[in-house]
Amino acid sequence: MRMLNNHSIALLVTVLAALFTLFTALSYGAADTSLTDVFKSIFTSTEGSFNTRIIVELRMPRTLLAFLAGSGLAIAGLILQTVTRNPLADPYLFGISSGASLGVVILMAFVGISAGFALSAAALAGSLVAMSLLILIAGRQQSGQVESMLLAGVALSFLFSAFTSLLLYWSDPQAVAAILFWTLGSFARAQWATLWLPFVVIVLCTFTMLSFRRQLNAMLLGDESAITLGVRVHRFRILMLVLSSLITAVLVAMCGGIGFVGLMVPHIVRFFISQGSLSGLLVTSLVGGTFMVWVDVLARTLLTNQELPVGVITAAIGSVFFLSLLYFRKRQV
Repeated sequence: MRMLNNHSIALLVTVLAALFTLFTALSYGAADTSLTDVFKSIFTSTEGSFNTRIIVELRMPRTLLAFLAGSGLAIAGLILQTVTRNPLADPYLFGISSGASLGVVILMAFVGISAGFALSAAALAGSLVAMSLLILIAGRQQSGQVESMLLAGVALSFLFSAFTSLLLYWSDPQAVAAILFWTLGSFARAQWATLWLPFVVIVLCTFTMLSFRRQLNAMLLGDESAITLGVRVHRFRILMLVLSSLITAVLVAMCGGIGFVGLMVPHIVRFFISQGSLSGLLVTSLVGGTFMVWVDVLARTLLTNQELPVGVITAAIGSVFFLSLLYFRKRQV
């Protein structure tokens, strides 16, 4: 009963923190707006005002996209860490994100399309190619399957990154600047018209993963124990890879490359709550979304009249976090 209460309290705190973050983040930006302006824009009918247009048409879809991106990447990272039993697993480690980025760069470099549903389709195609190669290389092995998948994922990640760099080298210089900024991660392209796609994909994939939480808990015990408990390990691992690939592909197409979120957030949540329960999975999702919203606020406000790439900030924070984690663990030994 005590554990249940602790989980409920943690879930309630993260829900309140997420709501506070979504509301407060709307007041940050180049234009000077207060929390009162945000409240009036959301809850009162002031459609013609300048602040309302900024908050509702520009900042709100961007903030929601940032929350969805952080939530989706955190869940994808947690699921990959669970099914591979590797604490360093995330979409980047398995080459899923690199494959999605390559698909988008090919579309932008050769076709010239830089927006719309086509980007999501190209990212999905690239991530599915990466996942298919990963399964072909290591998926049929019964012994050492996880280790083979990790090694193959790292190799595929470098391979796709090399192809992406080669395409950028041969592309038009004006297109290279836009593609490079996109690959570093940004939520500047957020629009109400395209926000439905990541919302639907992330919500459906998250609820699907939540429905398999018992199988996920069994996977933490090892493949042999999971098989004894009735889990079809090979099929289940492929299913989780597909869902993680789908989330990553949509987010890469919308936001570009954003690293370390799926790697870092599950570790942070693991310090406070068990992630094997329903509330633990939901807390991980909410913490990821809250973290990403504040990263986006930092990217928009850190420099005057300039916007930093979100991926640069997450990489810097993630690197410091894991160096600190390794240092303190070494001192405890």
